[in-house]
Amino acid sequence: MTQLETYIKDNENYFVEDLKGWLRIPSISTLPEYANDVHRAAEYAAVQLRHIGLEHVEVIQTQGYPLVYADWLRASGKPIVLIYGHYDVQPVDPLELWETPPFEPTVREDNHMYARGAADDKGQMMLVLKALEALMTVNGTLPVNVRVLSEGEEEAGGTSIAHYVKTYPQRLHCDAVFICDTEMPSQDVPALICGLRGIIYTEVEVQGAKRDLHSGTYGGVAPNPLHALAIIISRLKNADGHIHIPGLYDKLREPSEAEKKLWREDPLHMNEALMQEMGVSQLSGELEYPPLQRIYARPTLEVHGIAGGFVGEGAKTVIPAVARAKISLRLPPNLKSDEVFTLFERAAKEAAPPDAQVTVRNIHGGEGVLTSPDSAPMKAAAEALKETYGKQPVLLGCGGSIPIAALFNEVLGVPIVMMGFGLASDSPHAPNENYSLDQFFKGIRTVASFLQKMGV
Repeated sequence: MTQLETYIKDNENYFVEDLKGWLRIPSISTLPEYANDVHRAAEYAAVQLRHIGLEHVEVIQTQGYPLVYADWLRASGKPIVLIYGHYDVQPVDPLELWETPPFEPTVREDNHMYARGAADDKGQMMLVLKALEALMTVNGTLPVNVRVLSEGEEEAGGTSIAHYVKTYPQRLHCDAVFICDTEMPSQDVPALICGLRGIIYTEVEVQGAKRDLHSGTYGGVAPNPLHALAIIISRLKNADGHIHIPGLYDKLREPSEAEKKLWREDPLHMNEALMQEMGVSQLSGELEYPPLQRIYARPTLEVHGIAGGFVGEGAKTVIPAVARAKISLRLPPNLKSDEVFTLFERAAKEAAPPDAQVTVRNIHGGEGVLTSPDSAPMKAAAEALKETYGKQPVLLGCGGSIPIAALFNEVLGVPIVMMGFGLASDSPHAPNENYSLDQFFKGIRTVASFLQKMGV
C-alpha cells in the first residue's frame, strides 16, 4: 500500500465527518429563507480549501450567491486543471417521505450517507477536495496546477457563475476542466460522460377571471385556468411521448451508427436497471426509440408541478382565477436553449383555448455539451478509473444538465472531463438522497490518480 493509499485509509472517519459538517448546512439556493445558510456553505468550502493548503482562497461576492475560488499554481511546466463543483442543494419536499431528517446526515447499515446534497453535489465535491488534501499532505505538493471554482446557484440557474466566466475568462485559464457531478451505470461499471443535455425551465401561467369564482354561479361560462393548463400540456406532449412544438426537431443531430448500436443492444442492461430503480413495469416515452436514446439524445418535456385553485382538506367549489405549471425541456447538445424557449412559448400560447390568457416565463436555461474521449485529460481519467475499478470505463451520454460545462467549453475552449461516482439509486433531488461511502473513497483514490496521470 502506497503512502497515499495509507493516508486515505487512515483518515476515512475524519473525511466523513468533514462531509457531514457540510451536509448539515441547508444551503437550498432556490428558497430565499435559506440565504444565510447558502452563505455559510460557501464559507465552509473556503475553510476546506485553506486547510488543504491551496492559495488565494476567496469567497467572491456576486449579485446572487458567492463563488468560492482557490488555486495552487506551483507545479512548473505542468498543466492547469480547473475543478468545478457546487455547494447548493435542492429543496427537500415532501419532507414526510424522508426516513431521517435531510440535514442530519446519517450513515445506515448499507454504508450510504443519507442527507440532502450527499450525492448532488457536496459528496462528490468533497471527495475531490480530499483527493487534493491527500496529495498535498503526503507529497507536500500537487502533481498539477489547480484552480477550484465552486458556486451556490447551480440548482437555481447558475446566473452568477455564468456572468463571472464570461467576464473574467483570463482568471480561469486552464488546460482542462474537471467536473465531478455525474453518475456511473453501477458500482462495478465506471463511466466517463461524453455528452450532456441542455435545459430550459419555464413557468406557464394562465389567467382567467379577475378573481376566484363560485362554480355554481359561474360554472359553464367562466374560463377555468386549471382546465386550460391541462389542455395546453396535453397538446404540447401526447400520450405517446411525442412533443408537439413546431421546429423543435429540425436541428436534432443524427446519431452515429455506433451510438445506435449501443442504444439498441444495451450491453449493460440499463433498461432493466431503470425499471427496477423506478419500481415500474414498463418505460414511458417514444417507443420507436430505444430507452437509452430517449434519455441521452432526444428532447424531453416534463411537468414538475401545477398550482391553482383549492387543494386543502374538505371541499371548496371554486373556479380559480390563476393557475401555473412548472415545465422543463431537456435538450440534446445541438438544440440551443434560447431558440427552444421561443418555440415553446409560441406553441404553449397556440395550444391554449381562446378564453385563456397565457404568460410563459423563462426561469433559467443552459446548453448541452459534447466532449471527445480522445483528449489527453479524458485518457488520463479513463486510466485512473481502470486502475481503481479494474475495468475500462464505458463512454456514455447523460440525460441531465450541467449548463456550466457547455459554457466552460465555449469560453475556455479546453477539454471537459466529467467523471462522477454517483449511482442511480442515490435519489438526487428526491427524498432520502444518499451516497455510497464505498464510492466516496473509491472516488478519492481515482481523482488522486487522475491528477497524478495528468502531471506525467
